[in-house]
Amino acid sequence: MYQPFQPEHVMKTPFLFFTGKGGVGKTSTACATAVSLADAGHRVLIVSTDPASNLQDVFEIPLTNDPVMIPSVPNLYACNLDPEEAANAYRESVVGPYRGKLPDSVVATMEEQLSGACTVEIAAFDEFTNLLANEEMVNQFDYILFDTAPTGHTLRLLQLPTAWTGFLQDSTHGASCLGPLSGLDKKKGLYAKTVEALANPTQTTLMLVARPDDSSLQEANRASKELKEIGISNQCLIVNGLLKERVREDHISTAFYERQQRALKEMPNELKQMVSYSLPYVSYPLTGVSFLRHLFKSYTLPAVEVKDVQLSPDKLSPFKAVVDDFSTNGTKVIFTMGKGGVGKTTVASAIAVGLVEKGHSVHLTTTDPAAHLDFVFQSSEAKERLSISRVDPKAEVEAYKAEVLEKARAELSEDEVAYMEEDLNSPCTEEIAVFRAFADVVAKSDDEIVVIDTAPTGHTLLLLDATESYHKELERSTGDVPENVKKLLPRLRNKEETSVVIVTLAEATPVLEATRLQDDLNRANINPKWWVVNQSLYATNTTDSVLKGRAHAEKAWIKRVSEQLTAHCAIIPWQPEEKIGYDKVKELIEVE
Repeated sequence: MYQPFQPEHVMKTPFLFFTGKGGVGKTSTACATAVSLADAGHRVLIVSTDPASNLQDVFEIPLTNDPVMIPSVPNLYACNLDPEEAANAYRESVVGPYRGKLPDSVVATMEEQLSGACTVEIAAFDEFTNLLANEEMVNQFDYILFDTAPTGHTLRLLQLPTAWTGFLQDSTHGASCLGPLSGLDKKKGLYAKTVEALANPTQTTLMLVARPDDSSLQEANRASKELKEIGISNQCLIVNGLLKERVREDHISTAFYERQQRALKEMPNELKQMVSYSLPYVSYPLTGVSFLRHLFKSYTLPAVEVKDVQLSPDKLSPFKAVVDDFSTNGTKVIFTMGKGGVGKTTVASAIAVGLVEKGHSVHLTTTDPAAHLDFVFQSSEAKERLSISRVDPKAEVEAYKAEVLEKARAELSEDEVAYMEEDLNSPCTEEIAVFRAFADVVAKSDDEIVVIDTAPTGHTLLLLDATESYHKELERSTGDVPENVKKLLPRLRNKEETSVVIVTLAEATPVLEATRLQDDLNRANINPKWWVVNQSLYATNTTDSVLKGRAHAEKAWIKRVSEQLTAHCAIIPWQPEEKIGYDKVKELIEVE
């Protein structure tokens, strides 16, 4: 269905951007592409701007902001731009001049407005813009590859005139990531030139990397549309991790293969019309140049044993232990958190069903589009104790935007309102709007346990908190935090009443991103108790050589989670079927 990805036959532009949601294999795909092009005789530079980058692990040498040659690939150079470090420096350049001159609460709000993902991404964009502006550097290479491309939202922000006025330093209209560009007015011309280069099909190719699963393909489609809207139309799709063959006697292998094929069959039509390539699902971690070279040389690859990792059985619990803990300790509010595609909704549903089975009344609320499909309740008694609601993120965001913009239009110019509208397209806006809806549910549910799927990050919670303090200081009314949200914020910090479950996969990017999420929550004085390693091949009895090799590689990440990141780690085996229906979800609690 998809032709194998061979870089030397595909790459026609000097700038190559790899984008996709966390965990799809952007870094390994970009690195393998860079090695292939360099081996073909081209001079290549690969640059990572990903906060979770493991570029140095892939090439097995230390990297800095300055390009260094990869010893075993003479034509290849690499550098690792640290967007977090750049964001810290940028944040201080904007906020520093106001310390001691404005009230502490105002400075705190400014700092938190500049602590989100948008600021990190813009700082990363600033870093690689500086690189592209260095003509002497650019002229040294035939190809420059970027691991992680800017989103359409960030690029639209860069194109809005009001982004450069600095008015947002004093704005209190709403609680989104306001003002991440306010200190960059001197670079407006340089940024415009960079955005123009991105949209030039003779200069830039956008490589959309996706796994053959529903959430990954939907995210690739969303990113494709966003970037096409601002003129970046030279795009192609790489489906990474495609299992070519199945072991028919192995039900895990067969189910894995069939689920991938079903996701590809049902992928968005826009992606079906795109030039598409595939990369195989391999049994080994893609670290080291020899493995990267092997990726493009054969489509069906043998299993490879990696260094064995010894796990401590006493550090791992079956999933039922999570439910037992919440039931015994009388936890009233339970959040599941984690990046998209790790199975938060399934875990939240299983916690809810497990608590119902123990006799508790439970309300499960979710943002999952499929959650309005009723569980196939087999027990009327169980149904009476479990209620389900769905928060529609789109409707909540539109209502929140309308509220904020209505207040803003009374005081801001047309250009400023235009910037406000684009700023409200940030991920934090959805988190805040959805959290307000969740807060309303919790406020009405004092007599039952509330399980909430998809919660806001610590950054968003601090933003809500800081904004509330800011408004008290200035005695303003715009962008008010609703009463139910005010009550829920301290409730979240009460360990006796509320608990957070972080859901991850046993892979590099999901674990690294979940680690940052936990650090983020710790900043907000929220300490997750349980981590759940979901969809683990290690916890299955697969005999498929490729899947078994991947299961072996999972052990290093399970060890990191269970021994370094949490004292309470549960593991859920990879499931041959999607758990839909009360009885099917209940099976997750029964797995030992």
